[in-house]
Amino acid sequence: MDDLVTARLLLHPLNVSEAERVLTGEPDGAARWAPGYPAEGDASAARRFLATCANTGDPRPFGTYEIRRREDGLTIGGVDFHGRPDESGGVTIGYGLIPSAHGRGYATEALRALLSFARAHGVSSVEGDTDHDNLASQHVMTAVGLRLVAEDERLKYFKITWKDTAETTDPRTQGAQPA
Repeated sequence: MDDLVTARLLLHPLNVSEAERVLTGEPDGAARWAPGYPAEGDASAARRFLATCANTGDPRPFGTYEIRRREDGLTIGGVDFHGRPDESGGVTIGYGLIPSAHGRGYATEALRALLSFARAHGVSSVEGDTDHDNLASQHVMTAVGLRLVAEDERLKYFKITWKDTAETTDPRTQGAQPA
């Protein structure tokens, strides 16, 4: 599967051997990881991806993606689907960046690309959640069109739903092109 390309980023779909390296924290000769990558969230996404591969097969394109800067090729975080679309066409997503990449719009750019990709592949809704005190993540989700739909004592839940997934017309969810 090809990388998804945005103005400043490449979203690289992990394969099994790359996910295993994320878990061990040991890149191969081709991987270029920025200091601080992989973080715990990246390891958690790699574990989920590997478990899915073992239990039901490779979920790609609805798997885990490394976020790489195009300017230097360094991996600065990850964005992922928590599995294939459910029976109603919905998916759950997650994302994270290393601290040195915060505040530069990378998470918003990566999430926009993932939403555009999901919509183009027939997904009808996307959900995500964040801690109450993670205002930056809440801002990212609302910036790309997700809306707060619920909250509990721990988390705030966000969602976007599309009626027509055949064509992406919302400019907030455009921007991803296969490489």
